[in-house]
Amino acid sequence: MRSVTTVPDLMSSEGLADPFPIYQQLREHDPVHWSERANGWLLTRYDDIVRCLKDPRLSAARAGAMFARMPIEVQEATRPLQHAFAHWMLMMDPPDHTRLRGLVAKAFAPALVAQLRPRVEALVDAALARIEPTGATELIADLAHPVPALVIAELLGLDEADPKQIHAWADDLALMERGPAAFHLAQASMLGMMEYIRTVADARRARPREDLISKLLAAEEQGQVLDEDELLYTCVMLLFAGHETTKNLIGNGILELLRHPDQMRLLIEDRALVEPAIEELLRFHGSIQRVRRTVVEPFELAGKQLRAGDSVWLLVGAANHDPSVFPDPGRLDLHRRPTRHLTFGFGPHFCVGATLARLEGSIAIDAILQRLRDLRGPTAPLTWREDLSFRGVRALPLEFTPR
Repeated sequence: MRSVTTVPDLMSSEGLADPFPIYQQLREHDPVHWSERANGWLLTRYDDIVRCLKDPRLSAARAGAMFARMPIEVQEATRPLQHAFAHWMLMMDPPDHTRLRGLVAKAFAPALVAQLRPRVEALVDAALARIEPTGATELIADLAHPVPALVIAELLGLDEADPKQIHAWADDLALMERGPAAFHLAQASMLGMMEYIRTVADARRARPREDLISKLLAAEEQGQVLDEDELLYTCVMLLFAGHETTKNLIGNGILELLRHPDQMRLLIEDRALVEPAIEELLRFHGSIQRVRRTVVEPFELAGKQLRAGDSVWLLVGAANHDPSVFPDPGRLDLHRRPTRHLTFGFGPHFCVGATLARLEGSIAIDAILQRLRDLRGPTAPLTWREDLSFRGVRALPLEFTPR
């Protein structure tokens, strides 16, 4: 039996601007809801989502479902894009996911990420030095995007990468489900990213360095079952996901602090709060709002029959506001402990770059609040990306007192 509750469309302009009232309606009245618009189940309760993130009856291999609703001619024309997504670690199940994650995770070990602090601080400092004299900034373009894009590019070994080009590629990939034309554009960007990384990989084969591409190439040569396609697909995934999450963490975080000036004052006055503040900001308005799974073995949840082949949207943004786990969830509270949010996932697919995102977010938000005096704005309505998986504003114009 499928849900019959009528709810507003999460992808409408109202839903994109503020999905949280819709989450609440679903969680209270139909927590396992069949959506014709999404062609899948929408889950909103914390415990249900944690269960599903651990359940082997749900598969992360969802590339096929992403294209299934497209016209057959679009599906045929975008086979390379489908093949690439099918080989992203994010869209794999064990044992392939386990093998690739084991290789990649070494580069994101907490001790190694801590060594990146001086470089992240230098990039944030340089961005703010350009911004400070002006009295105004578009924060996404001026800092929130280029800093994490440069960090992940340098970690991979893409020293000559252009943050604007990375942004354009990433936008094409993130918004590809808008229609047939968007799928073709996403494929062109995917192939462009792969070709760029292939050129760098060829150079690293000849002259290895201490970057992640060189380490993945060394793993391939040592027989750890990593072929060239996997290397390229993995690096594209890291380049894309490795900056999108942090960009939106910085943008959403600053936006919510401006909306809650009492909490912003707390953080300005007590910089020791920055790390717990990042966790509460990730919970309150996370940069990831949903993840997708596909049912591979039928089961029942909350009286609903989930059938093999069904898509399941795990609305982690709704789980992060579940009052059974987070008392008074609609209140931003930088002193909240603990913050067991699901923005980085849970279980085998927990975000491999979470430690890096936290480091970048804490450095950037702390520096912005300390150096941009009397920060204010935005005054005009915001334009949100037409995507809930990676949630963020397209632009965040702010004003402050120039130095």
